Amino acid sequence: MKKIVDPAQFGKVAVLMGGDSAERAVSLQSGSLALEALKSKQVDAHGIDIGPDILDRLRKEQFDRAFIALHAGIGEDGTLQAGLEMIGLPYTGSGVLACAVSMTKLVSKRLWRGAGLPTPDFAILPPDFVPEEMVAQLGLPLFVKPDSLGSSVGVSRVDDVKDLRAAYEEAVRYDRCVLAEKGIDGGEYTIGILGEKPLPVIRIETPRPFYDYVAKYEEHTTQYHCPSGLTLEEEQATQSLAKQAFDVMGGSGWGRVDMMRDAQGQNWVIDINTVPGLSSTSLVPKAAAATGIDFPQMIWQVLETSFCERGTQSHTSEEVCAHASQKATL
Repeated sequence: MKKIVDPAQFGKVAVLMGGDSAERAVSLQSGSLALEALKSKQVDAHGIDIGPDILDRLRKEQFDRAFIALHAGIGEDGTLQAGLEMIGLPYTGSGVLACAVSMTKLVSKRLWRGAGLPTPDFAILPPDFVPEEMVAQLGLPLFVKPDSLGSSVGVSRVDDVKDLRAAYEEAVRYDRCVLAEKGIDGGEYTIGILGEKPLPVIRIETPRPFYDYVAKYEEHTTQYHCPSGLTLEEEQATQSLAKQAFDVMGGSGWGRVDMMRDAQGQNWVIDINTVPGLSSTSLVPKAAAATGIDFPQMIWQVLETSFCERGTQSHTSEEVCAHASQKATL
């Protein structure tokens, strides 16, 4: 990754935020904080709440690069990244392929399974599913999730079969594809990736049934432990698994991998985020701070990822498929 010393080298930077996804509010927080941080470092940065005319506006106003602070929707599923590629505008984070496959939990889990990485059992919930059959297959507790959203929007923990239908109805409000995932009882951990290297592991502790939207953004009862409490060997193994999960998806620049750790010490890959949040409670900034990187410097480093060439920046689609095939045959 290219190291930048002079803020003028970035040129005119568009901080893209907002949009119309279900995570709009979180994106506006992320974008506003990123914009403030860049300005504090004398970067010529401008905030843009994106709309249908975003590509025309970026060309018309002669921006040199884009800092993507959009969560879910077209800003994180590869659509915007493809548009930026078409107009030749450099941008932060992962490329089109990685964003597209990482945004869907179903594809992510299938790729991890193909690569031999541990992820909990799961099933697609069709509209006519039979709750008793699903519980017989996956057990309880289980989690019901919209396929293509983050921030735990629409996610429910189900501890009783009678609650499964209501959980499905909540999830299907946000996505036609709904997954049921076997619940892992144990600790919840997250690992940020910055500049291709894993950051210190954070252990998340919440009094709520799970780390849901309220625990993330609305209440202030969640505790974030960094150091995580793992031994050095366990910490390194968790970071290594996170990096493998990130690489299998073709991720690059920066991101975050979420895991559960069961009572036997087995790590399970749950989710990947190619555009992590940047709010006051967000996790990658907390992990970066634990290494001595303050928030403005972290944002600077994320912006540096816009200088990476797509295709050499991380794994191409052929490399991702080859890696998965190789692991699957082991």
